[in-house]
Amino acid sequence: MFSLILFVVVIVCSVSNLLVPEQSIFYVSTYTITLLGKYLCFALLALSVDVVWGYCGVLSLGHGAFFALGGYGMGMYLMRQVGDRGVYGNPDLPDFMVFLDWTELPWYWFGMDQFWFAIAMAIFIPGLLAFVFGWLAFRSRVTGVYLSIMTQALTYALMLAFFRNEMGFGGNNGLTDFKEILHFDLQSNETRVGLFFLSALVLIIALLLSQKIMKSRFGRVVISIRDGESRARFLGYVTDHYKVALFVYSAVLAAFAGVLYVPQVGIINPSEFSPINSIEVVVWVAVGGRGTLYGAAVGALLVNYAKTKFTAVLPDGWLFALGALFVGVTLYLPNGIVGFFEQRISFLKGDSSRELDSFEVKDKKSVSEVEV
Repeated sequence: MFSLILFVVVIVCSVSNLLVPEQSIFYVSTYTITLLGKYLCFALLALSVDVVWGYCGVLSLGHGAFFALGGYGMGMYLMRQVGDRGVYGNPDLPDFMVFLDWTELPWYWFGMDQFWFAIAMAIFIPGLLAFVFGWLAFRSRVTGVYLSIMTQALTYALMLAFFRNEMGFGGNNGLTDFKEILHFDLQSNETRVGLFFLSALVLIIALLLSQKIMKSRFGRVVISIRDGESRARFLGYVTDHYKVALFVYSAVLAAFAGVLYVPQVGIINPSEFSPINSIEVVVWVAVGGRGTLYGAAVGALLVNYAKTKFTAVLPDGWLFALGALFVGVTLYLPNGIVGFFEQRISFLKGDSSRELDSFEVKDKKSVSEVEV
């Protein structure tokens, strides 16, 4: 239902931008389209966190790293498309390299002028990093707050590294001043609407795929690991492999979000690695509803819309408002907005088994299915 509603809204907004006159009250501005596209990218990022946190119990505070790495992959491709239209007119080197007196393109920029290769690298590198990190962490049975701190340290280390000009990624300023993507002008309304529609399409596909995974035997095993990893291991499951596979899958989703985010906002810089950004994603998931998938997307859309409105009125107070929101949700809506409504609906239908905690009962059922 959520996917259908989202698809309809995207179609209506796209048509209202391209076919409705600007003087009409039904016209949706290009600025609004870009803003909504950014929200959809954040929704995909929130979904990636919910996959590992809500269903596997792995609280990652470093998914911003995978998001940013995917964004940098797309940013490198967009920078190579600028060519001699940059400030310094160098057809081979991006402007920041010319400014820093670089004489040749670094080896890791080779091939990034090809769209397919850039996208492949933007997905492969975060996935590889997630695999290596997950394999080392889960094999060592690092869990709980220790794992969360390690993921936060990972994204912080990457942020410090990308701030350095020697890394060849634009340093503090990052990558910006993009011109086109696949020969389409990034400033045109049609391109903006196309990216907006593509963001929605990828989010819907990710939602449906994640739901299918979680309803499969693999998903039931993952939930069982979350509820009782020792018990699942005793039953013969190699829990490390399941956790690594799910962690890599979530990292790939986050990387896709970064890939779609950069051409719409027009910039990618090291601030995207900031641990605060990863913590914000956790708040989105908690607000929407952990362990519901589409609840994470709803939370991202609602919180980011509130952030846009709140920062326009009181910019310095947003972090305080975000903290208060998280505390309030934790105390009064532990299952998030979507979880709350699911409980009420179940109660009205007379399903007393889910009256107190539908999430918990659902998980117990999954554990029994795996045992059988």
